[in-house]
Amino acid sequence: MHQQSPLSPSQRRLARRRRAHLRRQRRLSQMKRWGRFSISGVLLLAIATSLLEAFSAARSQPESSLLLQPQFQKTLRDQEVGSKVSELIGANGRPQLSPLPIAQEVWECEVVVVGGSLGGVAAASHAMNSGARTCLIELTPWLGGQISSQGVSAIDESRSMRARRNFSASWNAFKDLILQQVVDLPTWTRLAPARVSELNSCWVGELCFPPKAGAAAAQSWLQTKASKAPGSRWGTSIAFKGAAFDITGRNITAVYAVKRIPKALDYVPHGRLSRELVSWYSWSPDETFEKVPIRLQAPPGKELIVIDATDTGELVGWAKIPHATGSDARSLTKEINAPEQGNPYCTQGYTFPFALAIFNDGGGSLKLLERVQPGYSREEHQRWFAMEGFPMFDRGSLFNYRRIVSTSYSDPMKGPSSPGDISLINWNRGNDWVWMDPPLILTDEKIDASGQRQNWLGGLDLDSLREGENHALLFSEWLIKQQSARNLPLAHLAGPDSPLGTYSGLSMYPYIREGRRILGRTAYQQPMFMMLESDIREDLSVGRNFEPTAIALTHYDVDIHGCRYRNQEETGEAAGASVKEFVVRPVQLPLESLIPQGVDNLLIGGKAIAVSHIVNAVTRVHYGEWSAGAAAGATAGWLVSTGESDLKAADIVAQNRIAELQAHLQSQGLRFDW
Repeated sequence: MHQQSPLSPSQRRLARRRRAHLRRQRRLSQMKRWGRFSISGVLLLAIATSLLEAFSAARSQPESSLLLQPQFQKTLRDQEVGSKVSELIGANGRPQLSPLPIAQEVWECEVVVVGGSLGGVAAASHAMNSGARTCLIELTPWLGGQISSQGVSAIDESRSMRARRNFSASWNAFKDLILQQVVDLPTWTRLAPARVSELNSCWVGELCFPPKAGAAAAQSWLQTKASKAPGSRWGTSIAFKGAAFDITGRNITAVYAVKRIPKALDYVPHGRLSRELVSWYSWSPDETFEKVPIRLQAPPGKELIVIDATDTGELVGWAKIPHATGSDARSLTKEINAPEQGNPYCTQGYTFPFALAIFNDGGGSLKLLERVQPGYSREEHQRWFAMEGFPMFDRGSLFNYRRIVSTSYSDPMKGPSSPGDISLINWNRGNDWVWMDPPLILTDEKIDASGQRQNWLGGLDLDSLREGENHALLFSEWLIKQQSARNLPLAHLAGPDSPLGTYSGLSMYPYIREGRRILGRTAYQQPMFMMLESDIREDLSVGRNFEPTAIALTHYDVDIHGCRYRNQEETGEAAGASVKEFVVRPVQLPLESLIPQGVDNLLIGGKAIAVSHIVNAVTRVHYGEWSAGAAAGATAGWLVSTGESDLKAADIVAQNRIAELQAHLQSQGLRFDW
């Protein structure tokens, strides 16, 4: 029988601290159950909370490398299996993480960007470009979100904006950087490495490229901006876990995260997020990863500004910041094409993209796909699949639509598809997952029931992810069986060297079109601001003019990817809202769309801005996300540069400082005029 070695002095001190920490948590929990507090009780609770925060900060040293003890690991695992636990709320009304491991790394930053999405990369770069010491954390191994780990590395832009060339300078420069990336091609192509500019030929837009090139460009882009903000840092494979707030609950004082370090040097993501998500978010080390708890906080004497740039609004969801999900009822928004009854589960469909190549692999990939055992029957999945009137190959085809490698350049609308070409597949009547049985985004009630207020695990439904993955793999199987030609055989690309960099060949994370959307503060005659359908439609005359507080510009079709139930019951989908871009007016994003309720040092830097379900169908695409992120980052950087610690984003309009901010945005090469 193995005898445990005696504890060292440092381990005994750590154990005493943990016991003291747990006693404090029990006392706080008991005080919550007492209901009403006396004045002295409130004061005592405030003091206890402040001391607890100070204790946590004091013990969080970057040099420490303490491993979690076995007993503590078991506690963590017990919470991570989703057992229902009662919600633990602090005196400030915000969720409290429990347990909260000692931070082994402390990052000091003036601006913290949660999420290295496309919007997050834009936010961090413009915050650094403004001189603010900035930190960014990203869940997946790749920076860039939809252009990398989500597998939508095919830039979809407004045709009107392309014709006018009125994108921001930073967006144009970032696309130029992507074009310069060198791509290693599969050995079976027998081609030497080449730049994206030599391989680019698609018709969804002007720029399509392998996802790895998007990740490399994002990394390089941040490096070029970091020199303007010494001390800035960022990291991938880091999951958001929660935050600490001050006693008022209105200011974030720290962000908590966990970094995972693969134990194997040749680690490759499975490409089945449903199997990996809990491990990615867990505090506990496991057979695949070592874990490093991280605390991100302001430098001494500085204030912190946080940007939620996650595509699902993770911080918003965890902290119970007022937000909406799914479709909005007409009675709420007064939108002409909103459904009579809204449905919080009816977020736009999400997608796991994959890559197909014109390559004869001897049927090897098809054999692997035939082993997929879906929860729904194969027949039920296949009933959704359709080519929608498009050919598979050659001019104007599905294959050429998002072709990321063209081995012998040809016009995608006129020329052929050639052996060796590679295409990303992201198809509406294909790998879009629109079923709400169950829905992907966990509601507040489901977050509470799952215990994720205390131990955040991403806020996504694993069963939905699992069947969305199966659906994508079965669509790949269907295309190979139904659309391969004798001289143009199709192969599903998977493995470490595949375009998506996963064993399954699916994207590491799904392409998220819509997650949580904040409800803004009182502005533009709305008690809870939200951009509405009438604000963006040329044919609706009652839209509001956001020019006085505009901070970003975008434009696109109203492109709704809907929702379904298996039993065909009413969905609450905004089915009639989709229109082409010529009906959509230039969409100016006002500052108010980035500012949530209840938290004064938080901005939104991506898809979670204050828009309706219908307007999200315009703002969610590449340039809309970049514009929102860039504006959030530049705004945060400007606030830091003023040196006025009491000045918050919500004060800018009220104190008539919007012209100053807009001038700063323009100095950053951002634009909000058509």
